[in-house]
Amino acid sequence: MPYRSVNPSTGEVLASYADHSDDDIQSMLTVAHNLYKSAWSHGPIQARISILERLARLIADRADALALILVNEMGKRMVEARWEVDMTAAIARYYADHAAQFLASHPLKTDRGEAWIEYHPIGVIVAVEPWNFPYYQLVRIAAPNLAIGNPVLAKHASIVPQAAIAFEELLTAAGAPRGAWTNMFATAKQIGSLIEDERVQGVTLTGSEKAGSSVAAQAGKNIKKSVLELGGADVFIVLDDADLDRAIELGAQARLNVAGQACNAAKRFIVHQNIAETFLSRFKDRFAAVKVGNPLDLAIDMGPLSSLAARDEIANQVKRAVTAGATLHFGGNLVDLPGAFYQPTILTDISRDNPAYFEEFFGPVAQVYVVADDDGAVDLANDSHFGLSASVFTADVDRAKRLAARIETGSVWVNNRSSTAPELPFGGVKKSGYGRELGEFGLREFVNPKMIVVEQA
Repeated sequence: MPYRSVNPSTGEVLASYADHSDDDIQSMLTVAHNLYKSAWSHGPIQARISILERLARLIADRADALALILVNEMGKRMVEARWEVDMTAAIARYYADHAAQFLASHPLKTDRGEAWIEYHPIGVIVAVEPWNFPYYQLVRIAAPNLAIGNPVLAKHASIVPQAAIAFEELLTAAGAPRGAWTNMFATAKQIGSLIEDERVQGVTLTGSEKAGSSVAAQAGKNIKKSVLELGGADVFIVLDDADLDRAIELGAQARLNVAGQACNAAKRFIVHQNIAETFLSRFKDRFAAVKVGNPLDLAIDMGPLSSLAARDEIANQVKRAVTAGATLHFGGNLVDLPGAFYQPTILTDISRDNPAYFEEFFGPVAQVYVVADDDGAVDLANDSHFGLSASVFTADVDRAKRLAARIETGSVWVNNRSSTAPELPFGGVKKSGYGRELGEFGLREFVNPKMIVVEQA
């Protein structure tokens, strides 16, 4: 797929870029590997931390320009784009402040003598990243690996090349040496060749289940560490004692933020039968009040999907679900605007044999299910191929904690929608992938925790 920047609100082609050649990719790998072999990767951490400190400041200084790229290239509303830019700076700052502590050596208790763990870089990492959060996805890889000393070759999604270029320029301006972070306009075949190369020691991917399966197979075949985040069908559980005002408002945000194109967006709403009728009526009213339009218009509530192809896919998923017996409770139509716009949509009466039951809907479509009790909520939540995150709304926090312990996901949020923060590990189970990003857990995915023992005399 060619690397093209297309404004999803208008269809205007903003820029196009040629793929890098095989020779280009090999040259990039050589530079990155040579950097790994240098004192930069293995020397004192402070030189690398200083880059992250400058990176955080540069992102803050250029926030408006960086946000506008996201609005024009991916279709985010300005408030959503500014949130992403601010979070990107926060992650860089977090690792600048904490990485040295997390990577410090520490003693081990043993009767064999003096023993300790040291954390060392492992080599070049290949990163394959998606379009929905173009800077945030990159900094989750860049910040920890810069601190560790692992050079990164990054293949961004083909529809956000301007964001990819802007991010590389930020790191260069922050003082990162050549090879520390390299943006590649690469093909899937070239990524496969990189994974096979002995100079590459790890690969991380955020994207589709199909892409993750392919990368995991290649990494496993070549005995390379991999981390995968492959999306989800996250549940948003509303129990009979929940604050409905809060649950409805946060539920709408959780489903419609960035036009529903977040891996950890709420997608399956599981509602207790005692409040189901009221919840559904008010939830429909909340969706009906959403203003859809140009993301540069500060009065609108939801922008376009990332592309016409993405819009058409979500529309086809809704049609398939209805054909298979689901009820179209609200929405389900294209918006009469020139770009990739789709109505906020609610589906109900989805049976387990409906394809929609197990699919991920990557757009503004909410599925609503009704259950009789807490056990039914947990059973439905866990009856999924995915396991990224979940939300539980109830006035009884102990009740929420009991449910949270039983839900098969990488995280559970109580009385709030699934979100993110630099210090909170992000990742899932089942076909949502494995491994973690962010926080201390994310920092240690691609390190060599080397154990050293000085035997007693």
